[in-house]
Amino acid sequence: MAATAMGIEEALLLHLQSHAAIVDSGDWAARSSFDHGAVMDVIKSLQGSGFVEAQSIKRNSWILTAEGELYAVRGSPEFQVFQAVPPEGISRVELEKKLEASVFKIGTGKAMKNKWLESLKGGTLLRKVQGVTDEVKLQLLEIRDGQHVEVPDNAITDLKNRKLIESRTWVGYSLKKGPKYAPKRVKPATDLTREILQSGEWKEREFKPYNYKALGQPTEGGHLHPLLKVRTQFRSIFLEMGFEEMPTNNFVESSFWNFDVLFQPQMHPARDSHDTFFLKAPARTHKLPEDYLERVRRTHEEGGYGSIGYGYDWKRDEAEKNLLRTHTTAVSSRMLYKLAQDKFVPKRYFSIDRVFRNEAVDRTHLAEFHQIEGLVCDRGLTLGDLIGVLNDFFSRLGIKKLRFKPAYNPYTEPSMEIFSYHETLKKWVEVGNSGMFRPEMLQPMGLPADVSVIAWGLSLERPTMILYGIDNIRDLFGHKVDLKLIKSNPICRLGIH
Repeated sequence: MAATAMGIEEALLLHLQSHAAIVDSGDWAARSSFDHGAVMDVIKSLQGSGFVEAQSIKRNSWILTAEGELYAVRGSPEFQVFQAVPPEGISRVELEKKLEASVFKIGTGKAMKNKWLESLKGGTLLRKVQGVTDEVKLQLLEIRDGQHVEVPDNAITDLKNRKLIESRTWVGYSLKKGPKYAPKRVKPATDLTREILQSGEWKEREFKPYNYKALGQPTEGGHLHPLLKVRTQFRSIFLEMGFEEMPTNNFVESSFWNFDVLFQPQMHPARDSHDTFFLKAPARTHKLPEDYLERVRRTHEEGGYGSIGYGYDWKRDEAEKNLLRTHTTAVSSRMLYKLAQDKFVPKRYFSIDRVFRNEAVDRTHLAEFHQIEGLVCDRGLTLGDLIGVLNDFFSRLGIKKLRFKPAYNPYTEPSMEIFSYHETLKKWVEVGNSGMFRPEMLQPMGLPADVSVIAWGLSLERPTMILYGIDNIRDLFGHKVDLKLIKSNPICRLGIH
């Protein structure tokens, strides 16, 4: 392609050396046996360098459509219909069998309109004239051969309305020598090399001007997602408060750790496939701590630790089902069980990671999202301790005004929804959920009776959307995220209100 362009350029500049101008680039390309598209590219390049001055030329012409090409060979539908009618006449039914459906439908009406045929009672078609000339075919052939100027305007309009021809705009150039014309273009050198200096070629060689304002190539590198920036800020707050991060790399959990150990009954709606993603392979977990599993079963069926239980037949099959964890509290249950097996010491744990729920996706919900969870495990904790820790935690986020509303959770009692006053919206909005883990959850693990656990959780996406002014969660997380947002989002500074 480069050699062809060079040949076109040399031929064009050489032609202008002995001619004042090229009136029509299309005609010149045809005479020189060059592709006109390639000639157009060369002209644009020469014009940009000042070797030629060019003015665009536009010509409108008519070309045949695919249907028009077909009729230019076979004849118009009306002519085909006339030819198919014998001198003695033919019924419409028989005529339709002899022709293509489109030809019969269009051609019959046109032939009748032209008074080539007449229809008798009973549906018989007869010729009204001995012979006809297929003017439509002749016109199509003239247009195809470039003689459309000889076709009357009313015929052009009719052919266009019948979609047998369509307009085409041809674009070309007329050109003459430019201010920097030369019989041959020598491209300016872009580098001052050792060879050019030693040979003395630099004295006569033209160099490309150096652009001191040109910017270098942008440095490519990784970019932090807004969720990661906000997550880092939350993590820093937890660490400042003396919390220890829990391992959360286990996306797949058994129903036992995700539901049963949290004293969530097996008939609870959250366990339905409409709310939870269950795995097909591996579908079950077969290794569970047997003594602990027996205590959990007994607590569900019979109660204990001050509870009467749920009074149903607990099934191991349900507990062994594998799923994508629906909350990071499954991680908390594992950590608390491990703490109970070791010598108990007070602990503060937190986690920030992904959870999965079979949600209907909309601007505020996704099937996967991030959950922030914190818990404190110590002796003699009360609801007052939970409220105090929550005020400390949220104040570090810039949230000063909190309210608490009683709520229900299967594994916390008492439970509280957390509300904050949104200064921009001028109303109270829910920012999290909290509570104290029930004895039916803690004591089967082996934790002492005087040990309490206070816990709370919130989403990572909601505060991130508020911070970055994003009103559709799909613009923040998932395959529809704009990469420009990832590259240009500012540093996160918590202080939501």
